[in-house]
Amino acid sequence: MRSTLKVWTQLGLGTALAGGLLASCSGEAGEQNEAGHGSAGSPAATAGEGGEGGEGGEGGEAGIDAAAAASDPVAYGVALAVVEAHVVAARDAFAEGRKAEAAEMFAHPVSEVLVDMAPVFAKQGVADFSALLTDASGAVLDGENAAQITKRYEAIIAALNAAGAKAPPSSANTSMVAARIIADQIERAAAMHREAARGEDYEPYLDGYGFARVAKTRFAASSGAIKASDPALHQAFVDALDLLGQAFPSADRPARLAVPAGALMAASSKVMLELGS
Repeated sequence: MRSTLKVWTQLGLGTALAGGLLASCSGEAGEQNEAGHGSAGSPAATAGEGGEGGEGGEGGEAGIDAAAAASDPVAYGVALAVVEAHVVAARDAFAEGRKAEAAEMFAHPVSEVLVDMAPVFAKQGVADFSALLTDASGAVLDGENAAQITKRYEAIIAALNAAGAKAPPSSANTSMVAARIIADQIERAAAMHREAARGEDYEPYLDGYGFARVAKTRFAASSGAIKASDPALHQAFVDALDLLGQAFPSADRPARLAVPAGALMAASSKVMLELGS
């Protein structure tokens, strides 16, 4: 019988809490802050209404600001995007045969994001869907096949979409809310790529891959509106996402990272500059 306890037992509680992918994921915010790209306080994560979202230093383990998310659609959307990035990475790592990493990536958002966001979701009328993630993690460890894991992934995405439809109301331009969420994912991907470039670990690469993929899909959905609103910002997104596509070609880390870390950080900074202007 699958259970949350089984998930953490099989992963190794010490690894889950002190190292492995949790160490990589918890380093996301730290890496960004070191580079001047802090999730909670960056332009990408501040609200469209005078920057209500980011006070800096108040985010959770994954740089999520649950307090801001209660009223700020950007902070709320960033939280959902971070969860999505993890489950996209989990699905694709599973497809590459990396089952242990896939199980961990399905489970991580529960402690990193959903626990802190639970009161916000309750306020917005979003039903708790954390069991979908822990069950998916357990299913990977229990040997479910690709079709079964895909079905679980789709159920999680459906829950995320339903939660996204209940974001806090705002008078902010919807295309700019979307732009700030996309920019946050680009920042995270660039920061994790830089971490991956420091060694040969798979985990930071997989984190960055998930963020890059979500940035790409979110941009595809909002590209037209962003271009109409701000052509220069749109082009900065196109350039950054092109580099991210080269940097993270698949969930299987290449033997050599094709894009210099500095180039990605510069492209991310360009997005931030355009957002600020």
